[in-house]
Amino acid sequence: MSFQEDIPAALKLVRSEIDENAVKAGRSANDVTLVAVGKTFEAEYMVPALEAGQRVFGENRVQEAAEKWPNLRQTYPDIELHLIGPLQTNKIKQALDVFDVIQTIDRLKLAKMLASALEDRALKPKCFIQVNTGEEPQKAGVLPIDADDFIQTCIKELELPVVGLMCIPPVDQEPSLHFALLQKIAKRNGLEKLSMGMSADYDIAIEFGATHVRVGSAIFGKRDYPAA
Repeated sequence: MSFQEDIPAALKLVRSEIDENAVKAGRSANDVTLVAVGKTFEAEYMVPALEAGQRVFGENRVQEAAEKWPNLRQTYPDIELHLIGPLQTNKIKQALDVFDVIQTIDRLKLAKMLASALEDRALKPKCFIQVNTGEEPQKAGVLPIDADDFIQTCIKELELPVVGLMCIPPVDQEPSLHFALLQKIAKRNGLEKLSMGMSADYDIAIEFGATHVRVGSAIFGKRDYPAA
């Protein structure tokens, strides 16, 4: 089969598994939003998913999204685009022009500059705070010990439209421990949205309350990353 046929079939399977896992966890399938991650895949790969009814997508890089999605939005105006990769402060304005949701607020400087940039904007993107649950030095995210203070600063002082938390567990550790930790931090801060779980572990994430799962390779196939 061509990718035009593969993608709708894969998307249907992922949706079915999300529904099954939600019911198994005693939740409604409508409680879990599938964020189809299109990073490194060209716009033509998004079309079969869009034609199959998928409307929520995630991208890791601001520049890639800025090149890929404006034309697609003209045909499919109800797209909701999530930034799920690191946001550099010099890309804030461009990100606000492209994304509907920013999932990776992870440091005070970024939060302050984002709050300033949002002051004159009528439409403000929903924000998630990224928590580095594994405390990995190479990974973005606020440390769990600092999360409560950072969350409250973003909400109360900076008045950012924070709706939830996001995490990426270490690849060599049991993800359920990290999902449980993120759920606990969110609960004590009154946040309802949890973006956690990817192609390999979204079933576990749903069990621990994920409201958004970020699935790419299970839908679009294996990625061919450009050589460094």
